Amino acid sequence: MISKFQRIKMNLIFIKVLFFFFIAILISGCNGTEPDKKPPNIVLIMGDDIGFSDLGSYGGEILTPNLDRLAAEGIRFIQFYNMAKCEPTRSVMLTGHYKGDDRSLSVANLLNKANYTTIMCGKEHFQQWVPESAYAVNNFNHTFTFWKISEFFVPPGGEMANPFILNGRELSIDEVENEIEPLYKTDVLTDYALKFLDTALTRDNPFFLYLPYNNAHYPLQAREEDIAKFRGKYLKGWDMIRQERYDKMIELGILDRKYPMSPPEGNINRFRGHPKGDEEIREKIPLYRPWESLTEEEKDVLDLEMSVFAAMVHRLDINVGRIIAYLKANDLYDNTLIMYLSDNGSCPYDSNRDFIHPPGGADGYRTLCAAWANAGNTPFRYYKQFGHEGGSHTHFIASWPRMIKDKGGITDQPGHVVDLLPTLIDIAGIAYPDQVSGKASLPPDGRSLLPVFLGQTREEPEYFMSGHTERFRMYREGDWKIVRSNKDDWELYNMTEDRTEVHNLADKQPEKVQELVSNYEKRKSE
Repeated sequence: MISKFQRIKMNLIFIKVLFFFFIAILISGCNGTEPDKKPPNIVLIMGDDIGFSDLGSYGGEILTPNLDRLAAEGIRFIQFYNMAKCEPTRSVMLTGHYKGDDRSLSVANLLNKANYTTIMCGKEHFQQWVPESAYAVNNFNHTFTFWKISEFFVPPGGEMANPFILNGRELSIDEVENEIEPLYKTDVLTDYALKFLDTALTRDNPFFLYLPYNNAHYPLQAREEDIAKFRGKYLKGWDMIRQERYDKMIELGILDRKYPMSPPEGNINRFRGHPKGDEEIREKIPLYRPWESLTEEEKDVLDLEMSVFAAMVHRLDINVGRIIAYLKANDLYDNTLIMYLSDNGSCPYDSNRDFIHPPGGADGYRTLCAAWANAGNTPFRYYKQFGHEGGSHTHFIASWPRMIKDKGGITDQPGHVVDLLPTLIDIAGIAYPDQVSGKASLPPDGRSLLPVFLGQTREEPEYFMSGHTERFRMYREGDWKIVRSNKDDWELYNMTEDRTEVHNLADKQPEKVQELVSNYEKRKSE
């Protein structure tokens, strides 16, 4: 039996333990060391014209070890949509609106209000409806950008078509500070991003780093040492590459074997022509031809073409590795959400300026042919601009070691770039404002992906849109999707049963087509 003295002694010990417990909590709170209370850093990385299967973690043979590491430590989405073209994807992603107006806000504007240091290094390109108030220089604390597209190397003329803009000021090539010679745009973007991060770390704020690289958009230009890693590997041809990627996707769990690979196709876009001249060469570029029907000389030329493209994707991955290394060196990696995606599917369009200079170097301005782009979009149909899955579907990787517990997980829950703004403000713990410039605000069209990151099931948005203009529009509700090409008749697909869109059900279910068309018309006019 416990004596009265022992009971008093035990109570005093309990009170003492409780006292030190509360002191520890107070100290932890004062030092900001409670891990779950500190907002995460956010890194959003975008590739350009990179196909769904071009990454190793999505079935490709291109060397992408850093992105594959993010996939192994995070979560991969296998149903994720962009807007099928450069400028609409960026417009929708950064504003959270399929189509906004002067009330549309940049996600950087909102994160600034949550005390984030905001940084953008890369390509800027918007649709006309995006107000200038949402442009990078008016929202990000640090910017190193260029508009639309231009060369990767300094061209023989000495100046790039679209120069770099540092915090609103145009730079001459001589003013650009690059750490690796010769100057290559992708490496320079990372150079400046790391400098800006050094500045950000002097403040006790989280940061948002947006890195829209332009790899692997044309022109096909890459470092010689990167091209050498792939030269000769594509002599097996696009038919075998597609089949090998398809098989690897099934092995990785990216694709169910019940979905057959779409048949090989050329470019059927009637609204995207090619420059004049060299007609004999140009007439082959949009075509699909069986690899074995090509001459040995053609195979060698096309091996080089794809090797340069692969080298560009690989160089992007090298720079992703530089960002990861920086975060780890500064003990920031565990509490940083890193996301990676592409702005549209692989590009088949002929923008070659001449055929004298081969792809790869600074004096060449070459593009990928349709058959290689078709391989990049394995197992889907069509290309950039199209609302079909080959154009509007992207790989999407999210890595956040502190919060994502299903390491290497794959989710079938659909998402869209329109969901990223709601996701980031959800993570930052802020609400979208009720008013913008004295007017009632335009609420975001998407929904937060945070539940999916945390292993939960989110409420799926009512609809998704994609495809470039009404000519190639896509509209999806639940399992059902309508899509058109060249403004022809609407096609209908059930995405649960037919993810590779090989069975058009429009003739069999015209009432479903009409229902979705009617819903789409209402949505786009809201």
